[in-house]
Amino acid sequence: MTRKIVGGYSEGMQDVVVIEDPAAAEVSLDPIRARLLAELSEPGSATSLAAKVGLPRQKVNYHLKALEAHGLVEMIEERRKGNVNERIMRATAASYVISPTALASVQPDPSRSPDNLSASWLLAVAARLVRDVGALIKGATQARKRLATFAIDGEVRFASAADRAAFAEELAGAVSALVAKYHDQSAERGRDHRIVVAVHPSMKDKS
Repeated sequence: MTRKIVGGYSEGMQDVVVIEDPAAAEVSLDPIRARLLAELSEPGSATSLAAKVGLPRQKVNYHLKALEAHGLVEMIEERRKGNVNERIMRATAASYVISPTALASVQPDPSRSPDNLSASWLLAVAARLVRDVGALIKGATQARKRLATFAIDGEVRFASAADRAAFAEELAGAVSALVAKYHDQSAERGRDHRIVVAVHPSMKDKS
């Protein structure tokens, strides 16, 4: 499950939050605040966090307020501890993705150089995917409707560059055939869908 943060917050931790607000993106990229977000995958207070990150409680509180103001953390409980009320906080998501919308004036545009063999073009397409899916999630959430999506993720090992090129050609042909089979421009109640198919070298897991 995914949700978008544009200011404010909603209840319940999500798997992924898509950030499109530039100010929220800036807050999330601060190293200390990013560490606090990671620690708050489990609920915690400023006091408990201070011990984990080695900072004074007052400074942790300062950073928590900045994160809370942009909907990146939320209070889930308030406990009485001595003469003070202790606020128990939790991150609003297990992980975060910054949408290209946060850098609207310089976000990549796939239409500028549509070369399907270009790594730069692949990045532009991927950036558009993050931006568009984030916007779709927001609309579906507001309308209280499910968002229909589909993705395939896998790996293939090519024996040679020639095999890779042949694979790409066959894949393009198969996708084109499916599009020709199912595309119905005359369908008045139909809805357009974008198709993204990508092939790139795998990265080794460093963990």
